[in-house]
Amino acid sequence: MKVLITGASSGIGADMARILSKKGFDLILVARDKKGLETIKKELGGNVKIIPIDISSTFNCMKLYNKLKKEKIDILINNAGFGVFGNFYETNLDRELDMIDLNIKAVHTLTKVFLKDFKERNSGYILNVASSAAFLSGPLMGAYYATKGYVLKLTEAIHEELRRQNSAVYVGVLCPGPVNTNFNKVAGVKFSVKAMDSEIVSEYAINQMFKRKLVIIPGIFIKISVFITRLLPRKLLLRINYKLQKKKADK
Repeated sequence: MKVLITGASSGIGADMARILSKKGFDLILVARDKKGLETIKKELGGNVKIIPIDISSTFNCMKLYNKLKKEKIDILINNAGFGVFGNFYETNLDRELDMIDLNIKAVHTLTKVFLKDFKERNSGYILNVASSAAFLSGPLMGAYYATKGYVLKLTEAIHEELRRQNSAVYVGVLCPGPVNTNFNKVAGVKFSVKAMDSEIVSEYAINQMFKRKLVIIPGIFIKISVFITRLLPRKLLLRINYKLQKKKADK
């Protein structure tokens, strides 16, 4: 079986590659970071193909799909993404638009084009990586939180469409809390709560994907936190989340 993983040069994407490689899957790893991909390929050995490409471009997403559409991809993991921190009126617009292109447009595009093939075969797995941020609004990271909310809601909707069609194709979404990856460095923040190990999150996510879980939330603390958000008033959540976000910059 072949697995396509985006954002695979580090963090969750790289750890998922390591886990799936040990399980005997053939891997196609995608990221902008060519050196990072080459390092992973060297580590994992012969069942790995790397494609250095910037999928924040829709043109490049289609280029990637056209390159791979005859390879019979069995699993697509849309992991690539990054965050931007700061007051909305102060953050760099071009940087935010790049984030929207990667976090939303790339996930949307690759999910759609590969899902069509999976539907025709009536098999395949698609795992979209969102965040526990998807369940909230995020003052000081408003655009990032919104992109992850999009991924969550889109994935849930597709899942229900497939269920009603009695399709064997799986579509699910991973919503982790803080994870020890390169995310903080890119976003320019530090986590205000203890982060989970990327390998543990990746192992849990893959196991739950094969169990066909729709929304995958690693860690009991994050599960409880997500449940609590359903009970608290919206304005109170905004105030709490602002204070948590502010701590990221203060550290």
